[in-house]
Amino acid sequence: MSQAWPYEMLLGWRYTRAGRATRRNGFISFISGASMLGIALGVAALIVVLSVMNGFRKEVAGRMLSVIAHIEVFAPDGAALPDPRLTLSEVRRNPEVVGAAPFIGAQGLLARGETMKGAMLRGIDPALEPEVTDVAAQLKDTALKKLTPGSFGILLGSDLARSLGVIEGDQVTLMAPSGQVTPAGVVPRLKQMTVVGTFNSGHYEYDSALAMLNVDDAARIFRLEGPTGVRLKLRDPNEAPEVTQQLAGTLSGNLLILDWTQQNRTWFSAVQLEKRMMFIILTLIVAVAAFNLVSTLVMTVQDKRADIAILRTLGASPASIMKTFVVQGALVGVIGTLGGLALGLLIAFNIDVIVPFLERLFHASFLPKDVYLISRMPSDPQAGDIVPIAVISLLLSFVATIYPSWRASRVNPAEALRYE
Repeated sequence: MSQAWPYEMLLGWRYTRAGRATRRNGFISFISGASMLGIALGVAALIVVLSVMNGFRKEVAGRMLSVIAHIEVFAPDGAALPDPRLTLSEVRRNPEVVGAAPFIGAQGLLARGETMKGAMLRGIDPALEPEVTDVAAQLKDTALKKLTPGSFGILLGSDLARSLGVIEGDQVTLMAPSGQVTPAGVVPRLKQMTVVGTFNSGHYEYDSALAMLNVDDAARIFRLEGPTGVRLKLRDPNEAPEVTQQLAGTLSGNLLILDWTQQNRTWFSAVQLEKRMMFIILTLIVAVAAFNLVSTLVMTVQDKRADIAILRTLGASPASIMKTFVVQGALVGVIGTLGGLALGLLIAFNIDVIVPFLERLFHASFLPKDVYLISRMPSDPQAGDIVPIAVISLLLSFVATIYPSWRASRVNPAEALRYE
């Protein structure tokens, strides 16, 4: 028994297989297999769910950033900037800023016949806006050219245009929120706008509500002296909070600065909280499967009492017996974890094929884009999630083996062989 550890591994592996010599051994083998399967399914579920949540966050953030700026600098109360040229010059001095464009942000109603829709109106500079957003860059040589000052053209999100029932060249009526004071009372300010094109960002919230027009036309409609703010694009969007702090110390005037994470804080906080809770809930599933090893090993110990007694009479120490059953339980945990990793990664990397197949099979749509903002199931497996999942699964499996293995080491050879 001097070279006990390799022998214990071999014996532990043999007990894990639990040969088919008897009906009881066959049952124990089935229980071991069920424990492995439970751990594998729990680990796979964790990997798939967290990968989908990562992909969902990445996809929505990417589409969101194709429409919104990384940072917005604007005057309080929706007023015009005191000196737009100075603000543009100052923000461009920051080395992280790669693009800047003035804008006017407002809300209004768009009407076509009896159909009316609320809209987020954005007055833009067609020459500078492509520096800031990907959507504008895609339309730089087409629809943006038609947003000339004084033409009162308007660019609509694809879903907004569809809900209004308009196409390029049609007329829509823009109603500004503040009206004109006349002897007859306050009359809404109306302006006929020509649809010069549509855009599709892939983000339903913006495709269904955003409309863009020339910044000079927006200033005339909303009676402003100039742009209300400046929109910025950074080299790295993740540096937006830090750059915001830098700009707060360098910009002149009483200006407000918001980065894209602050503007969408509620959504990102909700996604992060949901991911954390799903991790905890699914980890409990892995824990339940791992602690099934307790019953498996207890049954194995009960079945192998005679074998344990013989090993003890041949000189095996209690520690050696304990190691044998720890190896058995650990092997179940390792095999289950590795199987779960393989299955989870296989599904996570091929979910863009699996989900459409299931949708066709069941004639269902799992992600209606008007509810989930995107219409396809994304996936982004990250090592930062996968490694903790594997470690936790292995630790839970190991912990579950300790008590049954200790019980095996306490078997009294004389009592175990009394009725054999």
